[in-house]
Amino acid sequence: MERKSISFVLPAYNEEANIEEAVKRVLEVAETQDLEDYEVIVVNDGSSDSTAEIIDRLEREDSHVRPIHQPTNLGYAEALKTGFASAKCKLIFYTDSDLQFDVREVKNMLPAIEDYDIVVGFRIYRFDPLTRLFLAWCYNLLARTIFRLRVRDIDCAFKLFRREVFDVIEIRSKKFFVDTEILAKARYHGFRITEIGVRHYPRVGGSSTVRPSHILSTLQELAKIWFEIYWGAGRKKTTT
Repeated sequence: MERKSISFVLPAYNEEANIEEAVKRVLEVAETQDLEDYEVIVVNDGSSDSTAEIIDRLEREDSHVRPIHQPTNLGYAEALKTGFASAKCKLIFYTDSDLQFDVREVKNMLPAIEDYDIVVGFRIYRFDPLTRLFLAWCYNLLARTIFRLRVRDIDCAFKLFRREVFDVIEIRSKKFFVDTEILAKARYHGFRITEIGVRHYPRVGGSSTVRPSHILSTLQELAKIWFEIYWGAGRKKTTT
């Protein structure tokens, strides 16, 4: 089996309570995987707390850490887009900085990436408020139907990609629709997608930036991307 190189991408907005532990967990995992190379890209999305200072210090302590500072809060999708564009390794993994996933489970995805282009985590049990669980269930059903996705947990922030995926897919989303956009375009362009169950934990520090007010803007982005894929530039299909 070929040795792998991985760019770990962590978007972070006001995560001073979690970011140091999140980065250190990734570094520990990377050291155990016999990787050819790795980097931990932390995209500070205009945080107003001490997130920037913490990740700059972590860079001084370990050269594998690469902070990227967005001067203002540009949103979740832009943070991911920046991280993916900056990645130097053959594989790109991303997860959130809130410690709600056990990053050690990335090792379970590495065998699957041998045969697939994208490995998507799905939360075996999701620790979120009931209202958010219901909205997520409705949204996943809608997105799966519209984009014909055979993925049960579209917005799970635990995914592994071959970097070639982002040579084809251009991210246009601005907020939380980004996971759906990536998977919808990946399916359209013929990339191979599989799923692996991952554990999910309650958030113990900081606060989520997802709000019910994001529902309307997410639905608007859903319609926009559907038209782009099936009636716009996306009709010029590229296969791998």
